[in-house]
Amino acid sequence: MSNQDFRILVVDDEKSLTTLLLRILKKEGFQVRSASNGKEALSVVEGFSPNLIITDLRMPEMGGLELLKAVKAKQPEIDIIILTAYATVENAVDAMKHGALDYLIKPLKDPDELRMAVAKVVERQSLVATNTLWNSQLAEGLPPVDIIFAGMEDVWNEIKQVAETDATVLLQGESGTGKSLVAKTLHHLSGKKGAFVEINCAAIPENLIESELFGHERGAFTGAVKAKRGKFELAQEGTIFLDEIGEMPLPAQAKLLRVLQERSFERVGGTVTLKTDARVIAATNQDLMERIKERGFREDLFYRLNVFPINLPPLRERKGALPRLAGYLVNHISAKVGRKMLEIPDDVLATLESYDWPGNVRELHNVLERAIILSKGPVVTIPPLVEERKKENNRNDGIRKERRLKRLADLEREAIEETLEQTKGHRRKAADILGISLRTLQYKLKNYGIKK
Repeated sequence: MSNQDFRILVVDDEKSLTTLLLRILKKEGFQVRSASNGKEALSVVEGFSPNLIITDLRMPEMGGLELLKAVKAKQPEIDIIILTAYATVENAVDAMKHGALDYLIKPLKDPDELRMAVAKVVERQSLVATNTLWNSQLAEGLPPVDIIFAGMEDVWNEIKQVAETDATVLLQGESGTGKSLVAKTLHHLSGKKGAFVEINCAAIPENLIESELFGHERGAFTGAVKAKRGKFELAQEGTIFLDEIGEMPLPAQAKLLRVLQERSFERVGGTVTLKTDARVIAATNQDLMERIKERGFREDLFYRLNVFPINLPPLRERKGALPRLAGYLVNHISAKVGRKMLEIPDDVLATLESYDWPGNVRELHNVLERAIILSKGPVVTIPPLVEERKKENNRNDGIRKERRLKRLADLEREAIEETLEQTKGHRRKAADILGISLRTLQYKLKNYGIKK
C-alpha cells in the first residue's frame, strides 16, 4: 500500500496542532482530512473511509475514547492512534483495551515520532492485505504471492500499484513464467465482484474466436442452435484475461480494438449493442512490435493494450528464488501425488541452479513432479533428469541452428538469382550489386547449382 492510497483523519480541537499534523502528513504523500471533535469525525468517516484516525482524547461534545469505541463498533479495520497531553498510564491502558494501536504524547518533540508511528500502521495494514490475499489464493488452489513473485519483487510492486485501477495490463514474458498466475493475482487484488474469465487466443479456431469473445445469437452460423454469451459478458464486473494475444486473428483484433475504445460490442449475428465494464489483461510470449512489422498484429491495438506493460523475467534471471520455488513445488506436488513430504538435498539444489530452465517455472514443475514420482526414499533425486533436459535442449539448439542456416542459404540463393535476372545474366554487374567479388559469386553459383 502506497502513501498516496492511505487516508488519515486527524481529530483535535487545537487548530494550530491540527494544521501542523496535516502539513507533516501531506508532505509524506498521505490523503488527509480533519475534524475538531469526535462527533464531527464520525460524519467525516462516512464519506472519507480513513485507514487511520489520529485523535486527541479530551475534546468538546465527544472525546477521543468515545470516538474510538464508536468507530471500532462499526469499522474495526480502521486503526487509531491516540494523541494527548494527559499522559497517564490509566488513559493509555484504557485506550489500548478498546483497540487503540498506538499512543503519542503531545506536544510532539519531533515530527519523526509521528512519521514512525504512521509508517508502522501503513506497514501493518499492507501485511494484513497481503495475508488476506494469500488466504484467498490458497482457498482457490493458487500459490501464495510470495511464491508467485519470488525473485521479482519489482513486478509485485507494479501489480500492487495498478491492481485497484481499471487500466489495461499487458503481461510480457517467455512461456512458463507464470503470466496466468500473475493475472489471477491482479484480479484478486482489484477487489472486483465479477468473475476472472480466461481465454487462450491460440487455442480457439479462427472461425470461432469472435463467438467465444463476444457470443452469438441463434442461427448466426451453422451449428448456432441457441444464443450464447461470450467471454466479455461472462466477465462483467470482473476481469477478462486474453492469453497468447499475439495469436489473435486480425478480424477479431479489429473488434477487440472497438471494445477497448468504446466499451461496447454486439454478439455475432446480433444487432443489440452490449456494454462491458470488464477489466482487460492480455499476455504474450511474442515480440508484438515484430508481429506489427510482419503485419500479423494491429499497431493501434498494441497501443490500446500497452497502457501498463509488465515484463516477467525468465527463471534463469532469478535463480536466487529457485530454492524457495522448488521447496514450495515439492511440498505441493508431494501432497497431490500422495507422497510424504520429501526433502531437497543441497547437491540437488545445486544441480537445479546449474540449469538454465528454458521452459521456466512450468519446466521446473514438470521435472520435480517426475522426480517425486520416481524417488523411492525421503529425498528428491533429480540430477539425471536435469542432465537429460540439458542434452535434449542441446539437440534442439543444434536443430534450430541448422534450420536458421538453411533459411539463410535459401535467402542468399534467391538474392543471387534475382540479381542475375535484373542484370540479364551479367555476372560482374551482379557481383557489384551484391557487394561481393566475381570470384565469390562464381563459387556460390557452383555451390548452389545456379546455371545462369
